[in-house]
Amino acid sequence: MRIERAFTKEGRDAYEGIPFRTTTSEIRNPDGTVVFKLDALEVPEAWSQVAADVIAQKYFRKAGVPARTVKVAEEGVPAFLQKSVAAEGAAATGETSARQVFDRLAGAWAYWGWKGGYFSGEEDARAYFDEMRAMLARQMGAPNSPQWFNTGLHWAYGIDGPAQGHFYVDHETGDLTRSGSAYEHPQPHACFIQSVSDDLVNEGGIMDLWVREARLFKYGSGTGTNFSSLRGEGERLSGGGRSSGLMGFLKIGDRAAGAIKSGGTTRRAAKMVIVDADHPDIEAFINWKVTEEQKVASLVAGSKMQEKRLNAIFAALREWDGAEADAFDPARNAGLKAAIRDAKRSAIPDTYVKRVLDYARQGFDSIEFPTYDTDWDSDAYASVSGQNSNNSIRVTDAFLRAVEQDGDWNLTARVGGKVTKTLKARDLWDQIGHAAWACADPGIQFHDTVNAWHTCPADGPIRGSNPCSEYMFLDDTACNLASLNLLTFWDGEAFEAEAYAHAVRLWTLTLEISVLMAQFPSKEIAQLSYDFRTLGLGYANIGGLLMNMGLSYDSREGRALCGALTALMTGVSYATSAEIAGERGAFAGFERNRESMLRVIRNHRRAAHGQAGGYEGLAVKPVPLDHEGVPDKRLSVLAMQAWDDALSLGEAHGFRNAQTTVIAPTGTIGLVMDCDTTGIEPDFALVKFKKLAGGGYFKIINQSVPAALRKLGYREGQIEDIVAYAVGHRTLSDAPGINHTALLGHGFGMAEIEKVEAALPQAFDVRFVFNQWTLGEDFCAGTLGIPKEKLSDPSFDLLRHLGFSKYQIEAANDHVCGTMTLEGAPHLRPEHLSVFDCANPCGKRGKRYLSVDSHITMMAAAQSFISGAISKTINMPNGATIRDCQDAYLKSWQLGVKANALYRDGSKLSQPLAAALIDGDEEAEEVMASGSVPEKAVVLAERIVERVVVREVLRDREKLPQRRKGYTQKAIIGGHKVYLRTGEYADGRLGEIFLDMHKEGAGFRAMMNNFAIAVSVGLQYGVPLEEFVDAFTFTRFEPAGMVQGNEAIKSATSILDYIFRELAISYLDRTDLAHVQPAGRSFDELGEGERNVAPVSESVAHRSIEVLKQISSTGYLRKRLPEQLAALNGVAEAAGAYDPATSATALATGTISARDKARIQGYEGDPCGECGNYTLVRNGTCMKCNTCGGTSGCS
Repeated sequence: MRIERAFTKEGRDAYEGIPFRTTTSEIRNPDGTVVFKLDALEVPEAWSQVAADVIAQKYFRKAGVPARTVKVAEEGVPAFLQKSVAAEGAAATGETSARQVFDRLAGAWAYWGWKGGYFSGEEDARAYFDEMRAMLARQMGAPNSPQWFNTGLHWAYGIDGPAQGHFYVDHETGDLTRSGSAYEHPQPHACFIQSVSDDLVNEGGIMDLWVREARLFKYGSGTGTNFSSLRGEGERLSGGGRSSGLMGFLKIGDRAAGAIKSGGTTRRAAKMVIVDADHPDIEAFINWKVTEEQKVASLVAGSKMQEKRLNAIFAALREWDGAEADAFDPARNAGLKAAIRDAKRSAIPDTYVKRVLDYARQGFDSIEFPTYDTDWDSDAYASVSGQNSNNSIRVTDAFLRAVEQDGDWNLTARVGGKVTKTLKARDLWDQIGHAAWACADPGIQFHDTVNAWHTCPADGPIRGSNPCSEYMFLDDTACNLASLNLLTFWDGEAFEAEAYAHAVRLWTLTLEISVLMAQFPSKEIAQLSYDFRTLGLGYANIGGLLMNMGLSYDSREGRALCGALTALMTGVSYATSAEIAGERGAFAGFERNRESMLRVIRNHRRAAHGQAGGYEGLAVKPVPLDHEGVPDKRLSVLAMQAWDDALSLGEAHGFRNAQTTVIAPTGTIGLVMDCDTTGIEPDFALVKFKKLAGGGYFKIINQSVPAALRKLGYREGQIEDIVAYAVGHRTLSDAPGINHTALLGHGFGMAEIEKVEAALPQAFDVRFVFNQWTLGEDFCAGTLGIPKEKLSDPSFDLLRHLGFSKYQIEAANDHVCGTMTLEGAPHLRPEHLSVFDCANPCGKRGKRYLSVDSHITMMAAAQSFISGAISKTINMPNGATIRDCQDAYLKSWQLGVKANALYRDGSKLSQPLAAALIDGDEEAEEVMASGSVPEKAVVLAERIVERVVVREVLRDREKLPQRRKGYTQKAIIGGHKVYLRTGEYADGRLGEIFLDMHKEGAGFRAMMNNFAIAVSVGLQYGVPLEEFVDAFTFTRFEPAGMVQGNEAIKSATSILDYIFRELAISYLDRTDLAHVQPAGRSFDELGEGERNVAPVSESVAHRSIEVLKQISSTGYLRKRLPEQLAALNGVAEAAGAYDPATSATALATGTISARDKARIQGYEGDPCGECGNYTLVRNGTCMKCNTCGGTSGCS
C-alpha cells in the first residue's frame, strides 16, 4: 500500500512541532499512601497530568527495559525496523518517556506490516511509522490497553518470557502454531468471545473456560460467553444423574474472575455473561444480581443486629447484682431472659446464644462480631456472587412480539428441545424490567437485529459479545480496538474531514497488522480470528466535539453530525479493507459469505445515502443519515462517497476483514487522549477538577464550555462572566452587592481590600473573612467606628453592620465560590442551555440533564453505520419506573440498536444517599421547592429514614433505656439561643435528640422539634448518624453566624449545620468539623507534663473504664476518656481517623464526606477498587477511574 503523509514531513523528525516536558507522576490513595511514583517522566507538553499519570502508571514497562540496545540484523528488513536487544552489560530499568512507548508501538506495527507485505516500499513503511508516532503523541488516536501493555516489548527491548499456552497462525505458511515465547507475538486484542460446551472437564468445556478466561485477564483483555448451551437445573445427564444447572457454574466462574487482576497491573477482570431468553434457568439468571444484593442487605442488617443482641446478653450478665451462680439462669435473671428472648425474636441462632453464655462463664464480658456495610468493594459484596461480570439476555423478535401481544413464551431444554415451562412473555419481561430497575443488570442484546447485519451467517449465528457489548461476532473470535479522538480534528471553525479519513485509513491498517502479529489464548480463537480478521475501530469525544461546535447532544444537528462521522469512518474503513484485500487477498471466509456481506454493505450504503426504504433482509429498519440536519455538508458528501467506494471495491476485491468498526467505551485510553467524553457518551459535568503535578486538584471549567460560547457568538467578557458563575471568581471584584466599590464607599482602603482578597481563596463564606483578625482591630474600631465590645462579640456580623442585606451576602458567596452549573448564568440565553446539558444535573442548583430518549436516539443515529455495536449506558433518573426501563429497551429495539444497558441513578445498594431521595415524590418536591428551610430539613430527614429503614434494611426499632445518659449543650448562634439535649443507649450510642430555641416563634420551634423527632426515629431504626451528618452539615439558612458557648465550634452556616457538627464531634470524633479541635488523647488533657499516676493492674484499669462508660455520657466526653483513666488504661493512641492539617483548613474548605464530595463533583460516589479515590465515572457499560485510569471494561 502507498502511505501518504498528513501529520509529518519526509526527512523530518516525527515529533517535530510537538514540545515535550518533564514532570513528576504520583498517584495516591485517599489515605495519602503512594500507589505509584515516577520522578522524571517525559510526556508531550500538551498532555494533562491525568494523561501523564495514566501512561506512566498503566502503560510504561516497569522492568526489563535495557538502558542500551543494539540492532539485530534481519534479511530484507530496513535498518530502522530491525529488532533490538539489550547491549552487553546494559542495566535493566523501566520506561520513563512517552517517546519510548510511541516508538515501540509504532515500530512493532511497522515491523510486522513490513513482514506481512503491507507496504509498497521502504518509503511507505517510514511514512507509516512517522504518522502513527505523531498521532499517538498528538492524542489523535490510541489502541486498546493490551497493545500498550504488550506490543513492541520484544521488538524494541528484546523482552521475552516463557510461553503461556498461546497460539498464532504463521502468516507465511498459514499453519496454526503454538507460541514459543510470551512476547515475540504480542497479545494486542482487548475483546474476546469464547464458546463453552456442555461438558465439565474436557477441552472447550466449563472448567476449561475458566482457564482460558484467566489467560485473557492476565494480559489485560476481556471476554464474553453465551452460556445457553449448558443444561438447566434438573435436566438429565448421560450418566443417569441430573444437572446442577446453569447458575452453579456461573457462580464458580464469577468467583474465579474476581480473584484475577488483568494486565498484570491493576485492572479487574472484564467479563460478559449472556443467556438466551428461552433457557430453562433464565428466570434465576435475570434475578441473580437482585437476589445477591438482597443478600448483601441481609448481611449488613443481620450482622449489626447479631452484634447488638449478643452483646445485650453480656450486658444482662454484667448488670446482674444477685448471686453469681444465678447470673446464667434465665429463670432467675430477668434481664438475661429478656435478652435471650430478644435474640430469638431476631432469629439469632441458638448456638450463638449458647456460645455467648459459654464465653461469659469463661470470663469474657463482650464479643466483637464482624459487621458489614454496603460499600461495593466491601466484604459484604465480596461474599456474594454475580459481582464480577456484566450480564445480558439475548432476546429475539419473536419474544418481543409476544410481549407486545401478551403471548406465551416457552423455555426449552438444552438436550432434546422439550418445553420445560410455559409462561407469559410479559411476565418474563416484567422480571427483566424489575431487575434492570433494581440493580442495573441484565442488559439486553437483540439477537435478530444483530444477525440481520451479520456479514458471515454461513459460518453460524452471532451468539455472544465482549464485556462491553460493542464487539459482536462468531464465538471463539477476537477483536482489537482503537479509537480516534474526534476533538483533535476540530480546528475551532471546521471539522478536518480529510485528516479524519486519513487517520481512519491508517488505523484500519494498524488493526489489520495487529491480527497478523497476534497470538491468542486458544487454537480455536487463533484460527478463527486469523480467518475472519475482525477489527474494532471507533471514536471518542463526540460529546466534547458537539459542545465545542455549539450543538446540543439532544438535537437534530447533533445526531446528524454523529451519523455523518460514523458513516464516514466505517465507509473509509471498509474501503481500506477492500483495498488491502486487492493486494493481500480477502479474509478466508469471504467467498462463502460473499452475498451476505455485500448485502450488509449495500444496506449501510443506503443508510448513508439517507434512503428510507429499499433495505434487504431487515425486519427492523435502520435510522438513515439525516443529510439536511448535518451542519457540515462536506461530511455528507464524503460519507456517501466512502460507501460508494466501499461497495465498488468490495465487489471487485472482497474485504480483508469481516468487520471493521465498533464504538467502544474508551475508558483508560480516553484518559490518555485527554478526552472530555468517552465513546459516544455525553459529558458528565461542566466543572471539572484538574490534577496538579505532585498531587492535588483545582476547579476548572470544562474546556468545551468556552469554545461553545464563542461558537454561539458570546463576547470574551461575557464568556468570562459565565465561566466565573460556574467556577467562582475567588474575588469580590465586580461582585454583585459587595464589591470593591461598595467597600471603598464604606471606608475600606486598598490595603484592607487586598487583605480580604488574600483570604477569599480559602474561605467558604465571605462573612468569615470580614473580621478584626483579617482587617485589624485598629481599622475596624478606628475607621469603621465599630465598638470594641461588638468586635469581641462572636455573633457580630460585620457585613450586616455595614448595611449589606442577606441577599447581597449570598450573591457575593455565589460570585466567589461558584455554582458548578450554567443554569442562571449571566448573559446565557435560554435557547442555548441545551448545548450544555450533561448526563446528570450539574451542581447543587442544576436541574437540567439529558433525557433517556436522547441517549437512545444518538445510539440509533450511529448504529446504522457500525459493523459491530455500541457500548453505552442509558442514564436514567432515580425516579424512573420499571415501565420506563422496559420502554427504553423497546425503543432501542424499534430504532435498530443492537444492545442496550440501563443505569438508574441510585439503583445499586452501594450508592450513597443523595438529593435524589425526594425525586418522584411530588409532595416532597413541592416542599423542597417552596417550603422553608426547616421544612425542607424535615422532608430530607424523613426520606433518609424511609430510604434506609423501609426500602433497604427494614429493621426493628431499637428502644432506648427508660433511664438514659446524655448531655445538654447550650449555645448562641447569630444571637439566638439553642439548646441541644441528647439521649444515649447503654453502650454510648446516640439514640435521640431534643432541640429547643429561646424566644423563637411557635411555628419555628415546633418545626425544629418535629425535625428532632424525625432524626431520633431514624437513629432508633438504625440510620447511621454519619448519614445525617453528611446530609445536614454546611446547609445554609438563618439564623447563622458566630457561635458562643461551644468550645469546638465557632461559627455555623445554619442551626442544622451547628447541631450536626456538634453531634459529629461528640459521637463520631469528627474533629475535622471542629474549628477548635479537641486536642490530645482525652477530653480533659491539659499538657504533656509527667503524670503522677502509678501503674496499676490491667484488670483494675479495665474495670475503671467500664465504670466510666456506665455512668458518663459518650457525647459529653466527646468520645475521649478522662486523662487519669486514660493513663490507667494505658491508652496511647489518638482516637479517631480524622486528622486535617489545621482547623482553618476545615473551616475554609468545608470538609464533607468523600462520597458526597465526589457526587457534587459529578462522580459516581464510589471508591475506585484499585487506587481508592472517589473518581469513578460511567464509561459505556463500565466504570473508569479518572485518577489512576482503572476500568471495569477491556479498552
